[in-house]
Amino acid sequence: MLKLNRAASFTCSQQLGHRLSTSAPSLIIFCKSKMFHSVIRQSPRATLFAAQRTFASSQFAMAQSALYKAIQHDHVELADYYNNYKKMTSAFQPDEAQKWANQFIWELARHAIGEELVVYPAFEKHLGAEGKEMADRDRQQHLDIKQELYDLQNMSTDSPAFEDKFTTLWGKLELHVKEEEMDDLPKLDAAISAEDAESYATSFQRTKHFVPTRSHPSAPDKPPFETIAGLLAAPLDKLGDLFRSFPK
Repeated sequence: MLKLNRAASFTCSQQLGHRLSTSAPSLIIFCKSKMFHSVIRQSPRATLFAAQRTFASSQFAMAQSALYKAIQHDHVELADYYNNYKKMTSAFQPDEAQKWANQFIWELARHAIGEELVVYPAFEKHLGAEGKEMADRDRQQHLDIKQELYDLQNMSTDSPAFEDKFTTLWGKLELHVKEEEMDDLPKLDAAISAEDAESYATSFQRTKHFVPTRSHPSAPDKPPFETIAGLLAAPLDKLGDLFRSFPK
């Protein structure tokens, strides 16, 4: 029934501990995991993104650190917020769609600066020249994403351009998440101890409590300095949040 490369064998999941044998050139992987079956039933684009996360999770399940899990948790939440926005838009519920868009903006702004303050310096510290290249690339991607987020947060969901802007932002974020989960974070996990990863995860979570909740791409030619400018804006952002609606 299943055909896989003869030279390969795969572990279906850490919980099942079920190994699949190999028999032929094509690479079709069957898994009894409920999560995998639920992925198959989703829309094509959502299936691809969720399947990539599923395979990343299974591939690195034994090695995922506390930091990896903390960042991946945010990525999953952002996907949920975006999908809920799409559902409310399709259901012609603009007020609910706006709430989920606000939730997405709030979380992505905090997540991005949390990574810039904690995770990217860890790349540079523990991965040498390669880590410096990774951090520079990720900061530049963040700057592009935050510019899109800045444009989005200054629109309302009833704007004709809002949905296209959100779709563009989500597409860029998907690619960034894939690189982080399948390349950057596993490399960092391999270079640090479990204790270091736990410490970074704690710092990452704590940092998100005082960083801005809106995008502030104020220094496009020097991505690291955007973080400093953003921190100064945090109090005003939090005040503004009092007047925005969010999902219950």
